[in-house]
Amino acid sequence: VQLQASGGGLVQTGGSLRLSCAASAGTFRGYTLGWFRQATGKERERIAGIKWTNSNPFYQDSVKGRFTISRDNTKSTLYLQMNSLQPEDTAVYYCAASRTVVRSNLGVPSSYDYWGQGTLVTVSS
Repeated sequence: VQLQASGGGLVQTGGSLRLSCAASAGTFRGYTLGWFRQATGKERERIAGIKWTNSNPFYQDSVKGRFTISRDNTKSTLYLQMNSLQPEDTAVYYCAASRTVVRSNLGVPSSYDYWGQGTLVTVSS
């Protein structure tokens, strides 16, 4: 499966953006999906994740209550609604997919088989 992320851009503090990640050459059927981000000089970190069943989405504490992950399996599209954006949210955002990732490795980037190309989110103060 190939992933195409979009929706990044420049936004002021307190603003909102909605990221999308569409699958091509395949579907999301059976995949665990995640959103990661990587700020300049920092490691890539998982900020949100969602299972094929849409149950129990995961959020990193820093985005909990502000970001919402969702997926539309009929469209093979993953979303990340980001509200109340802060300058510290500035990063390149990546979507990722895996059929084989185990629970203990959900936060490990190398556990994911497929990645989108990244979309830059810049939050100005």
